[in-house]
Amino acid sequence: MTTSQQPDTPRPLIQLRDLSKEFAGGTRAVDRVTLDIAPGGVFGIVGHSGAGKSTLLRLINLLETPTSGTVTVNGQELTALGSRQLRAARRDIGMIFQQFNLFRSRTVLGNVAYPLRQAGTPRAQARDRAHEALRFVGLADQARRYPEQLSGGQRQRVGIARALATQPPVLLCDEATSALDPQTTGEVLALLRRVNDELGVTIVLITHEMEVVRALCDRMAVLDAGRIVETGPVREVFAAPQHPTTRAFVRSAVQASPLLDLLPAALRKHGVDEAVAASVLAEVSA
Repeated sequence: MTTSQQPDTPRPLIQLRDLSKEFAGGTRAVDRVTLDIAPGGVFGIVGHSGAGKSTLLRLINLLETPTSGTVTVNGQELTALGSRQLRAARRDIGMIFQQFNLFRSRTVLGNVAYPLRQAGTPRAQARDRAHEALRFVGLADQARRYPEQLSGGQRQRVGIARALATQPPVLLCDEATSALDPQTTGEVLALLRRVNDELGVTIVLITHEMEVVRALCDRMAVLDAGRIVETGPVREVFAAPQHPTTRAFVRSAVQASPLLDLLPAALRKHGVDEAVAASVLAEVSA
């Protein structure tokens, strides 16, 4: 007798187990979170201000040290590593920030090359990799400029190039579009779509904007008071939200938001394949 075999479920790229973070005074920002994030997708974590989103994201690469629980990325338990091993492991986890976190005294090229030089990459190789990353984000002609000479959208693209320079399999995005206007937000989201589609980078982003989740993410989790209250595919969560916090977020998402109106042009501008762009737009418009 033959039996049909189920396809193997890919091992989660990121595994959080019973993860908590408590600050001085007893404030528990993250409360016993258990979460699996599969490789190759875009995972959104949405929550109101103060819900613990940024803390949770920073626990993934141990920029925040958990009070309890474990973090495993790409099969390696980060919470069990010493400081030197952890620094090496973090090279596989890129990160971009709301306020860009660029060095004002370094050129665009110098900012992008910085993590490579810190990792011991020879100067010439670091420079070549930095130029390659800048070409990918559309800033090859800005290499000699300084951050203060750039627009907010350009600065965020420099941040993305810097995060990609070490060729990480994971990219963490900490409210990466909240400081940008809708048109620039659409352009940054289109670039992140290319990062996922063309480079295969797994993206984890936090936001308070459901439009961002709807436009970019495959799966999502809703965080409320430090706890995951709902998780699942974005389309299913939008179609049938279960938790009151999720329902409030879905109600607040405007059907014809400026972001969704601007996304088609942004996708074309950043060279997203027409078939891929059509698929993305069908998903977010459904």
